[in-house]
Amino acid sequence: MKILLAGGAGYIGSHTAVELLNAGLEVVIVDNYCNSSPVAIERIEEITGKKVEAFEADIKDKEKVFEIMKQTKPDCVIHFAGLKAVGESVQLPLKYYRNNIDTTITLLECMEELGIKNFVFSSSATVYGEENDIPYVETMRRLSCSNPYGWTKYMMEQILEDAAKADSELSVVLLRYFNPIGAHESGRIGEDPQGIPNNLMPYIAQVAVGRRDHLTIFGNDYETKDGTCRRDYIHVMDLANGHLKAVLYADQHKGVEVFNLGTGNPFSVLEIVHAFENANGIEIKYEFGEKRAGDLPEFWANADKAKEVLGWEANRTIEEMCRDTWNWQKNNPNGYNN
Repeated sequence: MKILLAGGAGYIGSHTAVELLNAGLEVVIVDNYCNSSPVAIERIEEITGKKVEAFEADIKDKEKVFEIMKQTKPDCVIHFAGLKAVGESVQLPLKYYRNNIDTTITLLECMEELGIKNFVFSSSATVYGEENDIPYVETMRRLSCSNPYGWTKYMMEQILEDAAKADSELSVVLLRYFNPIGAHESGRIGEDPQGIPNNLMPYIAQVAVGRRDHLTIFGNDYETKDGTCRRDYIHVMDLANGHLKAVLYADQHKGVEVFNLGTGNPFSVLEIVHAFENANGIEIKYEFGEKRAGDLPEFWANADKAKEVLGWEANRTIEEMCRDTWNWQKNNPNGYNN
């Protein structure tokens, strides 16, 4: 089976490529490298000892994407290609709506014209909105998102559901991620954010390696046990395995299915900081700042459906997530730009 990874050189895409290749599947990566590096593809090949077909193209470019799909003939498409910085999406909403929604429509149109019927989508827990109870369960309705990035995920899910209603042969799997962290155990691929990190763990790692002076924790008076936000953190290789399971499921299934990919076990920001310190023997300098608009006090997944239907569950511990993050960062202090 051959899988096309749109945005496959990025953080989650690169780890998923390793998982797919190690399972004996073929991989095609299409990426414009706006949030990633072609070095990641070299590292994927190094880790797996297998060749990756790679093309540099913008997923919004229908003519190029069509030619790539026509040439490579994938059996399934995984859609990772998207802009994902929440704060930037508030400042540049049109850029986010144009990029994220256009890429989805382009992929669907090319698939339709070429008769490709399996689609796995990189969605997010943000589509549950602020009003749903926790833990989040797939049967809950999508509710109001707090930023344009979240709304693009919401809208793309709706587009995919409508496409599947119109085409009874289309198989769509929506994977709602919680908070991916960690890196491949080899330390050869990992999270390499452009500019100032938007997420907690890469920021901690950059403080540890000396690229940042300290971590600012946004708010310490939430109604949680230590006053800091609690989130469901999942190792990126567990997440990658979820994509492998989703690809195999999509091949045997029609219509739309939604799966949460999380651990169901939340940790606070301070707990993550201290776990990183304990796992790696490094002190992380931090201070408290003002709360950020739109940050929920806590949320986490109910991932029972993924276990029951896909046979998937997260296995790696928070200590492993912290050790693997540091193994990547200390060996690649400037990411792929070493």
